[in-house]
Amino acid sequence: MTTVTASAVPTGSLGNRAARKLLLLALAAAVLAPLAHARWSSGSWPAALTVDVSGPLGEVSDWIIDNRDSHPLFLYFFGHVSNVIVLAVRAGYLALLAVGWAGVTAVGALVAWRVAGLRLALGTAVAFLACGLLGMWVPTMQTLALMAVAVLVSVLVGVLLGLAAGLSDRADRVLRPVLDTMQVLPAFAYLLPVVLVFGIGVPAAVLATVVYAAPPMARLTALGLRGADQEVLEAVESLGTTARQRLLTARLPLARKELLLGLNQTIMMALSMAVIASVIGAGGLGDRVYQALAAVDVGAALAAGIPIVLLAVVLDRVTGAAGERTEKAPGSWAGRLSALAGAVAVALAGRLAGRLEWPESWALDIAEPVNRAVDWMTGHLYSGVPVVGGTADWAGHFTTWVLDPLRDGLLWLPWWSVLLVVAAPAWLIGTWRTALTAVLAMAAIGVLDVWEPSLDTLSQVLAAVAVTLVIGFATGIAAARSDRFERLLRPVLDVFQTMPQFVYLIPVVALFGVGRAPAVAAAVVYALPAVVRITAQGLRGVDPAALESARSLGATGGQQLRQVQLPLARPALLLAVNQGVVLVLAVVIIGGLVGGGALGYSVVFGLAQGDLATGLVAGAAIVCLGLMLDRVTQPTERRARKGA
Repeated sequence: MTTVTASAVPTGSLGNRAARKLLLLALAAAVLAPLAHARWSSGSWPAALTVDVSGPLGEVSDWIIDNRDSHPLFLYFFGHVSNVIVLAVRAGYLALLAVGWAGVTAVGALVAWRVAGLRLALGTAVAFLACGLLGMWVPTMQTLALMAVAVLVSVLVGVLLGLAAGLSDRADRVLRPVLDTMQVLPAFAYLLPVVLVFGIGVPAAVLATVVYAAPPMARLTALGLRGADQEVLEAVESLGTTARQRLLTARLPLARKELLLGLNQTIMMALSMAVIASVIGAGGLGDRVYQALAAVDVGAALAAGIPIVLLAVVLDRVTGAAGERTEKAPGSWAGRLSALAGAVAVALAGRLAGRLEWPESWALDIAEPVNRAVDWMTGHLYSGVPVVGGTADWAGHFTTWVLDPLRDGLLWLPWWSVLLVVAAPAWLIGTWRTALTAVLAMAAIGVLDVWEPSLDTLSQVLAAVAVTLVIGFATGIAAARSDRFERLLRPVLDVFQTMPQFVYLIPVVALFGVGRAPAVAAAVVYALPAVVRITAQGLRGVDPAALESARSLGATGGQQLRQVQLPLARPALLLAVNQGVVLVLAVVIIGGLVGGGALGYSVVFGLAQGDLATGLVAGAAIVCLGLMLDRVTQPTERRARKGA
C-alpha cells in the first residue's frame, strides 16, 4: 500500500514537544492535586473563593431607576440620544410608506441591478413581493426602517473604531478585548442595561443592535487598513502627502473590499438581532415572530420569519456583490437613467392610484396550513413511530444518554481537575499564555459563583459541537469532492447561514418540544453551515501539486483524503471547530427560551425580571466560557504554521 507524506515538517519534534508539555502538566497535577484536595475536598467550586457581585450591581440598578427621570445625564444626554433615534426611525418608516410597496420594490430592484445585475434584481423584487403576499408588508417596513438606522450608526461607530485600531498599535491592543467581549457576550445579557437606561422601546432596540453589529465593521476596517499594499503606501508617501491624504487617497481605497465585507457582516448581524430586539420593543417582523413563539403558533412565526430570511438573503447578495465587483456596473448612463425613471414612475403610479399599502386581499394566509402540517407531524412523528421512534423519543434518548451523563460527569469532576483539563489542550495547541488565559477565564466563572450552571451550559455546548463536527466534516468532505453536490448544497447553506437565530427555534419546538435537546438541535442547525463551508474550502484549497504527487504514486481517493488533504487542511479544520464552538454557544443561550436552562435561562430571567445582577453575571460567565473555548480550539499563528 502506498504511503503519502503530507508535509515535510518533522512530526517527531512536534510529538516530543507535546509529550514534554503533557509531562509538565502531569507533574503539576501530581503536586497540586493533593494540596487542593486537602484544602477543598468538595468537587464543586469552593464558596470561599467566590465573590458576591449581586449587591453592587443591584445598587447600580436601583440608582439608575431612581434617577432616570431627574438626573442631568439622563435628561440632557441620554434623553437627546433617545429622541434623535426615535425621529430617525420614524422618518425612515414614513418615507418607506410614502414611497409605497410598488416604489420600494422598484427601488430595491434598481439598486440590486445597479450593483449585481439583472438576476439579483429580479430576486430582490420577488423577495419584496413575497413579504407583501405573506401579509407582512407593514412589519417589514418597520424592520427595514429600524435596521437602516441601526446599520448606519453601527457602520459609523465601527469605522471610527477600525480607524483607531488600524492606524495605532496601542489602540488595537486596547480595543481587541473590548471587541472580543462585545462579540461573545450574548445579546440578551446587554439588553438589560440598555433597557435600564433607555426604557422599553425603539432607542433601546437600536442601541442594543449597534453594540452587537458594530464589532465586525471595526475588525474588518482595521484588517483592511493594516493589510494595505506597503509599496503603494510608500509611493504615495514619496509624493509628499500628509497622513490624512494617504488615508483618504490610498489606505481607504485599498481597503474597499474589507470595508464592504464589514458592511455585509454588519447588516447580517443587525438582522439577526431583529427578533431579539423585539423583546425590548423593536416591533416589526421580530415582534411578530416573538409573539408567535410565545403562543407556540408555528404558522404565524414562519409567516414572519420568512420575510426576515428573504431580507437577509437579498442584502447579503447585494452587499457581497458590491464587495466583489471591481469593474464598473453594467449598462450605459442612458440605461441607468431610464431604469431610475422607471422606478420613479412606478412609485408615482402607485401613489396616484392610492395603492401605497399592500392590499389585504392580495395577502396569503400560510399560518393555518402550516399549523395543520405541524399538527400532523406532531401526531405522526412526535412519538409512536414504529421501529425508529418519534422525535420526542429521540430528544428524550439524547438527553438521557448524552446530555445527562456529560453534565453529571463535568459536575462530578473536582474543580481543580476541570482547570487542568482546560489547560492541557490550550497549552498543546498554543503557548503557556494561551493556557493561562483559558484557565483564568474558567476560574472567573467559579469566582462569580455560577460554576454548576456554567458546566451545565458547557455540557450542552460540547454535545452540540460534537454532533455539528461529525455532520459538518462529513458534509464538507462530500462537497469538496463533488462539484454537483456542492452546487446543490450552496443555496441550502445560504438560507441556513442568513436565517436569524430565533427562527431556528420554530421548527425545533414543533418537532422536539421544549428542553435541553431542542436547544442543542437548534444550535447544531445554526452552526452547521459555517463548519461545512470552512471544511470544504480548506480541502479545496489544498496544493494541487501535492494531490498530483499522491496520484502519481498510486494513492487511492481515500488515501489522498486521509494522508494529504486532511493534514494540509488542518488550519482550516481547526478554524471550523473554533467557529462551530462560537456559533453553538450563541444559540445554546437562546435555547434558554425553550427549556435549555443553565446560563441561558439566567440571562433570560434577568431580562424578564429586571434583575441586573443575575443577567449580567450569567452573561459574564458566558463570555468567559466563550473565551476559554476559543483558546482551547484555536491554535496560535505560530503553532498553526508548524502543524500545517
